[in-house]
Amino acid sequence: MALGHDTVDSLGTVAALINTAATGPDALLTPADLDVFLARERFSGSRTHTAAELRAVRHLRTGLRQLWTADEERLAVGVNQLLRNARALPQVVRHDEWGWHLHCTSPAAPLEERLATEAAMALADVLRGGELDRLGTCAAPDCAAVILDLTRNRSKRYCDTGNCGNREHVRSYRSRRAATQKAAR
Repeated sequence: MALGHDTVDSLGTVAALINTAATGPDALLTPADLDVFLARERFSGSRTHTAAELRAVRHLRTGLRQLWTADEERLAVGVNQLLRNARALPQVVRHDEWGWHLHCTSPAAPLEERLATEAAMALADVLRGGELDRLGTCAAPDCAAVILDLTRNRSKRYCDTGNCGNREHVRSYRSRRAATQKAAR
């Protein structure tokens, strides 16, 4: 099943949100940090720019992290809970440079509800399409970031938040080289 453009965009935003706390210090410490994140992700709608809004988004992030690695049953329960909590009412809309896509809340709904429903609908598409293997975690032993694997052969192993893939390849090369040198002695 091919994932729709809005699903891919939403999954990318969810992964980016989760990864704001996956490696190193939390990147969402202030409402201004949240503003920067939302601008980078091109997330539209109303904002209150308050500490309460930031706390709600950080709380949502924790729940989304758990759903990202959940099995099908737990993911279905979590998606349904997110949609119920936000009183989702899906509608097909078009705005800005985006083509037709689904919104499940009003643009005036609280930020955390809009983020939650976007995430829930994208995760529901992944679940319905049998594409759970597209969601994963970075294979680097010292990284906790999540990955969204959109490769054709589902071969993505490392995150985009750091330099994990390169570090692991260098580590592997050095290990092979040391083994070869040791065997040559």
